[in-house]
Amino acid sequence: MQVTLLRAGYGTTVQDLGRFGWRGSGVSVSGALDPHALRVANLLVGNDESAAALEVALGTVRLRFGDERLVAWCGGAFESELPRGRPTLVRPGDELQLLAKGGRAWLAISGGIDVPRVLGSRSTDLRSGFAGRALRDDDVLPLGRGSTRAISGFAPNEWSNTAGGKSLLRVVTGAEWARLTPEAQAAFLNQPFTVTQESDRMGARLKGPALERLQDEELVSEPVTVGTIQLPPGGDPILLLADCQTIGGYPKIAHVITVDLAGAAQLQAGDVVQFREVSLGEAHQLLLQRERDRAWFRVGVSLLR
Repeated sequence: MQVTLLRAGYGTTVQDLGRFGWRGSGVSVSGALDPHALRVANLLVGNDESAAALEVALGTVRLRFGDERLVAWCGGAFESELPRGRPTLVRPGDELQLLAKGGRAWLAISGGIDVPRVLGSRSTDLRSGFAGRALRDDDVLPLGRGSTRAISGFAPNEWSNTAGGKSLLRVVTGAEWARLTPEAQAAFLNQPFTVTQESDRMGARLKGPALERLQDEELVSEPVTVGTIQLPPGGDPILLLADCQTIGGYPKIAHVITVDLAGAAQLQAGDVVQFREVSLGEAHQLLLQRERDRAWFRVGVSLLR
């Protein structure tokens, strides 16, 4: 019960929903950059939503399966013989290829990837070295026991196809929003920013109009989380992602709302992103609606098995 990575691509890792309960000890949550896409892919193959899967970033990933499995993937711009968002049965010796054209994808395999848990999670944290490393050619991954009974359904396109390129991310303003000059506030919400080459799973560094602060005094380090947008002294914001630190001393000017983290997960160097402010109440309603939709999707998938 295993899968072999004939080609591992670049930056391919094992990820589940993350490492919770350890932030007080300085341990990042990590996990899939788009937890929603991971949940959907897992549901399509009969897994628990938190099962470990592959997060594919760059290059070509080619897999060879050792036994019969269901596979499904959701995410960005990839070429594959396997349709996005549809579960497919593979047999022993079958090979599957994903060729990255932009963004990231999450590939779920029935039974889940059964690597050892570290602090309760199978997620690979590249900066801390938890649960291994980025995958390499010829790596062999163990798989758990899983269903091979395919369903005729598929995921909604807006859930399975989250290709990036030019993104509009909705935000709520942060604790230090008022520390920006009025001109900087207007620029943040009305001007485009470009993702730089220095971006990774810890955060997307953005280049655009320099955002000036009213005061440059040092701040006491406070908790930060996935989606927090910090503003270093140079005026170029950083959008924090799954491997981000647990505390930070830069001003927190905004937070990307949870339902738009899928778009943030697809950001690559050279992509253009803009921000639009919404209220905290609107952000909550959008999240509740998606949770209700996914609950119905979960029921529908179960009825098809």
